[in-house]
Amino acid sequence: MAFGRLERSNAPQPISDINMTPLIDVMLVLLVIFIITAPLMVSAVKVNLPQAQGGQALNAPQFIAVSVDPAGQVYVNEQPFDQPAVGKAFEEAAKRNPQTEVQLRADSTVPYGQVVELMGLAQKAGLSKIGFVAEPRPTAAP
Repeated sequence: MAFGRLERSNAPQPISDINMTPLIDVMLVLLVIFIITAPLMVSAVKVNLPQAQGGQALNAPQFIAVSVDPAGQVYVNEQPFDQPAVGKAFEEAAKRNPQTEVQLRADSTVPYGQVVELMGLAQKAGLSKIGFVAEPRPTAAP
């Protein structure tokens, strides 16, 4: 003889929430597709631009090229300078145009302190735009 409960329990209620799992799966697949195809779309059109002779642009940015060789010798626009003369050259460039950019080319063996000193001289003279020039690493051919 089997005994059971006399009470009846209610049936489980239906779930009224949206199942987000399929939506998330679709969005992740679309994300992967866009990640893969985006670089291909950028380089898909190769254009050979025409060449023309023209005057120099009126708003061409001015710059002063500063180079430091492995021995520590400083060159400003390919002319050798000593430390006080470099500061004066920076001040003259700042008087002509305070937006002049300093393009700094330092050998990889030059101590960091000397590069910082040149940056300090440029900022003291009023030149706040300093660009570091470097060569890109060669890529291996496949």
